[in-house]
Amino acid sequence: MRIVVIGGTGHIGSYLTPMLVEAGHSVTCIARGSREPYREHPAWRSISYCRIDRTAEEAAGNFGRRVAELDAEAVIDLTCYYPERAKQLVDALRGKVGHFLHCGTIWVHGSSSTVPTTEDEPRRPFGDYGIRKAAIEAWLIEQARTTGFPVTVLHPGHLVGPGWNPVNPAGNFNPEVFAALIRGDEVRLPNFGMETLNHVHAEDVAQTFLRAVELRSAALGESFHVVAAKALTLRGYAEQMAEHFGRSAELRFLAWDEWKSGVPERDARVTEDHLRHSPNCSIAKARKLLGYEPQYASIEAVKEAVEWMIAHGVLAAGH
Repeated sequence: MRIVVIGGTGHIGSYLTPMLVEAGHSVTCIARGSREPYREHPAWRSISYCRIDRTAEEAAGNFGRRVAELDAEAVIDLTCYYPERAKQLVDALRGKVGHFLHCGTIWVHGSSSTVPTTEDEPRRPFGDYGIRKAAIEAWLIEQARTTGFPVTVLHPGHLVGPGWNPVNPAGNFNPEVFAALIRGDEVRLPNFGMETLNHVHAEDVAQTFLRAVELRSAALGESFHVVAAKALTLRGYAEQMAEHFGRSAELRFLAWDEWKSGVPERDARVTEDHLRHSPNCSIAKARKLLGYEPQYASIEAVKEAVEWMIAHGVLAAGH
């Protein structure tokens, strides 16, 4: 198939784009600049590139038209965060594309209620990002049901992979939490450390997009969670990471206000967002309809990312 990937050199695209080529598809990668992908692969030599500044072209009303002119059979959009921009693209692709795949987020659910959360749970998003992504999903699925637009929505969890910092056991992105676990130092966690995180390796997200492309009839009009098979509690996450480095986790649990007062404001804000969501999502639907089977458990995905951080000097390996 002729496939266009919007954001094809980003976190997910760095795995997905070569994967599509290996599967025999002809791929055009739309990217804003000339940033190198997160991983090297021989398939990059076989990929066509189209440099488009999405923000500028959308402001001019031209982005959807420019994508449509590439004459793809399938379009995969990994970088859409605003409902009006999704609408511009979809309107330009109507009748011109056989499959449109949108990258959503498990943040569409808001706080967990029944866990593991399934895709048919009511959407109660909070926060600007979750609200916008839930609105995009709702509109896209409505288009599928009312106009037959051929859409599939995939909702990844907390993306993990070599090249960027994963969400840590304190629920933020400060690498010092991992450094403290490596050294065997005390790590302070909010509450009792029982809130959850639901990571997913970017390669697992990529393989699910590929499966959705190749199992089009099963995927059309549907939304799917794409996460590791099991969520992690903050406490369990910290303990397993410490064990990975031959340490016992020295954990101290503090009431939220006390914990918050001892960390940078930005870290506290990010942690609060993750704790209020505490995602724990089911992959039963993706397993049943797409044959999705994660290659990475949450902790294995994070270990790989942290080892990359050590190898590249982001973290020190010891004392």
